[in-house]
Amino acid sequence: MRYKDYYKILGVERSATQDEIKRAYRKLARKYHPDVSKEPDAEERFKEVNEAHEVLQDPEKRAAYDRLGANWKAGQDFTPPPGWDTGFEFRGGGFSGSEFSDFFESLFGHGSPFGDTFQQHRGRGGFRMRGEDRRAKIRIRLEDAFHGGERAIRLETPQVDAHGHVTLRPHTLKVRIPAGINAGQQIRLAGKGAPGQGGGPAGDLYLEVEFEPHTLYTVDGRDIYLDLPITPWEAALGARVAVPTLGGAVEMKIPAGARSGQKLRLKGRGLPGQPPGDQYAVLQIVTPPADNAKAKKFYEDMARTMPFNPRRHLEG
Repeated sequence: MRYKDYYKILGVERSATQDEIKRAYRKLARKYHPDVSKEPDAEERFKEVNEAHEVLQDPEKRAAYDRLGANWKAGQDFTPPPGWDTGFEFRGGGFSGSEFSDFFESLFGHGSPFGDTFQQHRGRGGFRMRGEDRRAKIRIRLEDAFHGGERAIRLETPQVDAHGHVTLRPHTLKVRIPAGINAGQQIRLAGKGAPGQGGGPAGDLYLEVEFEPHTLYTVDGRDIYLDLPITPWEAALGARVAVPTLGGAVEMKIPAGARSGQKLRLKGRGLPGQPPGDQYAVLQIVTPPADNAKAKKFYEDMARTMPFNPRRHLEG
């Protein structure tokens, strides 16, 4: 997938105001409209111009696109970086379809804050109208998902200032994290969306949860995985070792003859739920270095005493 420089397509600076973007779009749309243009690539250029305008004319899409940074060059191989859209508060909804490029779809299509529209409940009388639902992606610690509790979440809302530039308005919300919430699930904050019109109720704010990368654990559904280093003698003879879990350290039995890569289960030690997940300790046998004369002699004695060929099954 290739990166698209929407500012270059419209021929404007990254600092352009929303009015400057609008004027540039109108000029290029007239130039490349397939019904009137004599340019050989008019149809393709017209699609590019429309796509660039769709992003840059919308303060929310433009703010998110700008977060990717100015160092990308048009035509470079591109993959959206993890968490690129985390922390923005969006209206939700947007365009998705074959008229837009794969680059656009990867940022603003289905699954992004722009690709899903929450149902709007509108009043039936006068101008009373319910406010729009809004949404944001947030990252929380795995410990917060395990224990639950209240934490402060900082969001940024894109808006246009008095000079026509897109700015970010930061604000902080106190959010109660349910114990056992999983990545991809949403927290609904009733009445925290856009205000209603004509006395209508405010919309809701939906927070889609992602987990911050953890130094010890990885997550698969409600199950937790931990790489557990053990010594060769613990693997050969068996042992009891302390294993960290999200709920505190527990003692685990390593069976004699354990293998590197073997998974041992701690039932119910994953994320809470009905039923709760498990934690799996993935054994990693770590060999002490032969970095002194005594250690080298120990390995030499072991090689003589315990002749062993782990590659026998590879011999023809």
